[in-house]
Amino acid sequence: MSDDFLTDPALVACGVAHGFGVRGAEAPAGSVRPRQLHGRVVARVGDGGRAEPPEADAIVSLANAVAVVTADCVPVLLAVHSGAGVAAVHAGWRGLASGVVAAGARALREAAAGELVAALGPHIGVCCYEVDAPVLDALRPRFAEQLDAARVPTRPGHQRLDLGRLARSELERAGVAARQIGTAQAACTYCDPRRFHSYRRDGPASGRLVHWIRARTGGTEPHLDTCGTPT
Repeated sequence: MSDDFLTDPALVACGVAHGFGVRGAEAPAGSVRPRQLHGRVVARVGDGGRAEPPEADAIVSLANAVAVVTADCVPVLLAVHSGAGVAAVHAGWRGLASGVVAAGARALREAAAGELVAALGPHIGVCCYEVDAPVLDALRPRFAEQLDAARVPTRPGHQRLDLGRLARSELERAGVAARQIGTAQAACTYCDPRRFHSYRRDGPASGRLVHWIRARTGGTEPHLDTCGTPT
């Protein structure tokens, strides 16, 4: 499998270096990655080039490349439109229920001024992600009406769930315009074993996909209208 990363036009248009992982791909040397816990804690890259705190599911930087890993959960990469600040977020159903996507967007907005641009990477799709009532019950307090549109009934007590749709609704709730959210690389990890690892498909033996984004330093700031998804 090629180690080429996938890129999203929404972030490419802003001149922000980034990559969504495939099998065999490794993040750039020096990328800062927290120890992930399926929560909502946001880390920042400190002066020593380490995640502070070290355990988090979102990480913000104004100078470094930051990364998260997934094996079905939704990776979300964000940048201010100038590229001067970036964030990487790991969002499974637990993280979504606790508000990690909104927390990551909020922390990036606090760290760097400017409109936000975001992109979703490969994750398990609604075609393959069946969950039971306790998962839906955990998500309902935060998503309410959005949850009804993101689920498809299957067998008794189970429904298929669209994690990507919930992640997009969280980004919009956090103030990211719909036109600034890229989904070009939001392929289903379960459906494509050639390119992607999937915990739901492969179990504990599954590998992990690494997703990264690097802050821009210097250079010409792109105009806001050039960023985001094509119209």
